[in-house]
Amino acid sequence: MSLQNAPLSIVIATRESRLALWQAEHVQALLRAQGHQVELLGMTTKGDQILDRSLSKVGGKGLFVKELEVALEEGRAHIAVHSLKDVPMELPEGFALACVMEREDPRDAFVSPNYANIDALPQGAVVGTSSLRRQVLLQALRPDLKIEPLRGNLDTRLRKLDEGQYDAIVLAAAGLKRLGLESRIRATFAPTAMLPAAGQGALGIEVRSDRQDLIAALAPLAHQPTWLTVAAERAVSRAMGGSCSMPLAAHGTFTGGVLQLDAAWGDVDAQAPLVRAAASAPVTTLAQAEALGDAIAQRLRAGGARGVDPAHA
Repeated sequence: MSLQNAPLSIVIATRESRLALWQAEHVQALLRAQGHQVELLGMTTKGDQILDRSLSKVGGKGLFVKELEVALEEGRAHIAVHSLKDVPMELPEGFALACVMEREDPRDAFVSPNYANIDALPQGAVVGTSSLRRQVLLQALRPDLKIEPLRGNLDTRLRKLDEGQYDAIVLAAAGLKRLGLESRIRATFAPTAMLPAAGQGALGIEVRSDRQDLIAALAPLAHQPTWLTVAAERAVSRAMGGSCSMPLAAHGTFTGGVLQLDAAWGDVDAQAPLVRAAASAPVTTLAQAEALGDAIAQRLRAGGARGVDPAHA
């Protein structure tokens, strides 16, 4: 029996938010269908606990994955399922991204009880988001809006909106759709207007890099076009020294073997205009995808985007 076919006993480390559990249970069902025994290990991360400050001020996206990686390191769990946009661009030594699954809708969603879309908001309306990327893109679309921080899991964010703390909030369409909350979406932003984050809408599965048996077991879950696309997007962010503390967007579309990659960088203080860059190339390997991302990052810097030296990020 080959490594790929041998049934394994697998424990999935997952955050305990409703969306994270949906994602872990989705992977659990797919692996069980292949004959593996799969259980969940629910965990609370620092990213879930610290809700009074923006991620960019308390340590970045890695706050959502560190405890899960410790569980893998200690052998309490074997794989971790992540929203790829929450995964740092560089994984710690000894860890690997074993699988990227087919992407859900990567767009941002406009959610409001009273207004149909961003154009319908009155002057000075309050919009909730703690994403620096969304902040600069919203400012470019509607400089008059008041952007206020919004942290917490999906249900918490919707509750704060329903309580009247905001006129509208911006969320990832993928999360709303996965939880059956698509009816809350009043409008989806065209990527040309609100360029998505690198990896948005895609799920990545992390393992210890020495677990070749797990990597083989996860191979059937991978979706190569999505993997190539998000590899290019993440390469832009890596080359810019990007994290959630950088107002950076990168979004690719894969058609007929050609990857079209668009990126944007903005100044949170609105002292400089958005810098945009785009390019396309035939892509069949991760190395080619990452090279395209690196080229886009160079164009952003040439256009005035201020990155961080990855060596000092």
